[in-house]
Amino acid sequence: MAKPPSDRVGVSPRTQARRYAALALYQWHLTREDPATIRAHMLNDPEWLDALTNSLCGAEEDAVVDPKNRFKFNLELFDGLMKGVPAEVAALDAALDGVLDRPLTQVDPVELAILRIGAYEILFSPAIPAGVAINEAVELTKLLGAHEGHRYVNGVLDKLARRAAARSAGV
Repeated sequence: MAKPPSDRVGVSPRTQARRYAALALYQWHLTREDPATIRAHMLNDPEWLDALTNSLCGAEEDAVVDPKNRFKFNLELFDGLMKGVPAEVAALDAALDGVLDRPLTQVDPVELAILRIGAYEILFSPAIPAGVAINEAVELTKLLGAHEGHRYVNGVLDKLARRAAARSAGV
């Protein structure tokens, strides 16, 4: 018998939006497909979204998702990340390049998508505290990234947040 997706209970709609955005931005990075097309695919293909949701929460691939739970994520945040990250990718990559210990091209593509989300929230979303952006990115990396990748993401985004805070303070 298929295990139901239990992850929905403890995951906030904003966290789920970041999860979907990380996967969509990873796809964008690899394919350079239009972000609006990727978004439409995610939202217009319920079976694919169900499979994605199940994989994120560790449920069996064929677990049934209750349709009323299908879109329990923050669409506004998802849309903001899907528009904002591609629009600001040059600035994000420049900021990240200043705190990375390797060339951007050598960063794992999943972790790069997560770093871009974290950097976007730190640099372009003043309503989101830097600590929240970093924590969300770390948790995303634990779920989607390489083993111990969360430590790297934490260090990079912490350094970026400190630099951004020092700049805004005029230091």
